[in-house]
Amino acid sequence: MSNSKSGNDYARTLGLLWGSHNAPGRRGLTIQKIVDAGIELADAHGIEQLSMRKVAERLEVGAMTLYTYVPGKSELLDLMLNATQAGLYPSEDIRAACGGDWKEAIRYIAKTNWDMYMKHPWITELSGRRPVLGPHIVLKYELELRALDGIGLTDIEMDSTLSLILMHVESCARMLKSMKVTADSSGIDDNEWWLEFSPALDKLTDWSRFPVSSRVGEASSIFYQSYFGPEHAYQFGLERIIAGTAALMER
Repeated sequence: MSNSKSGNDYARTLGLLWGSHNAPGRRGLTIQKIVDAGIELADAHGIEQLSMRKVAERLEVGAMTLYTYVPGKSELLDLMLNATQAGLYPSEDIRAACGGDWKEAIRYIAKTNWDMYMKHPWITELSGRRPVLGPHIVLKYELELRALDGIGLTDIEMDSTLSLILMHVESCARMLKSMKVTADSSGIDDNEWWLEFSPALDKLTDWSRFPVSSRVGEASSIFYQSYFGPEHAYQFGLERIIAGTAALMER
């Protein structure tokens, strides 16, 4: 999704992000109510179905009324994303909350982000946009970095390690969402699809040419009960990231 804005547009969006969201207008409408309505619609239908008109209908106001609070859908998405990051971490010292164990802190950070994507799967569709520097997003970044501070990494290694964790979680969450969308739209789950698809593939394929992929593919499909297991990939990859971070610290 494109997020091309000029410097003036970004300045206006920053003003919205860091300003008051609870100041009511003439009809008692607030930016927070608009953002909440947007999140509810996106959670239910995805951001492709989100529009200023539908948000206005949900709030029982005219669409033009919304534009006096939020300039457009792009700015609304920025506000929605910032709002979903609020209060993700009850403690401002993640590592202390995990008993001082940096490995547990990484697992906690990953799980917190995973749960956020499960609650708001549409966030994965915002990947690739320029960073939204709202107060809740900035605080989230600060708290997650603090969990890695002082464990033996340089500043760049801290940022790179955190980026690796977050990108890994987002990738697995996006794949899980895509698989669910495919299953829902096709009307059959992955196991049913494979039972229907595999006999035709077997007729066309000489599996003796692919002995390793055949063996591994069969083992993995039985294990996942699907052609891929995003939840397993998430856990497996996370432990490899932790092991790699430990090796980096011991260099």
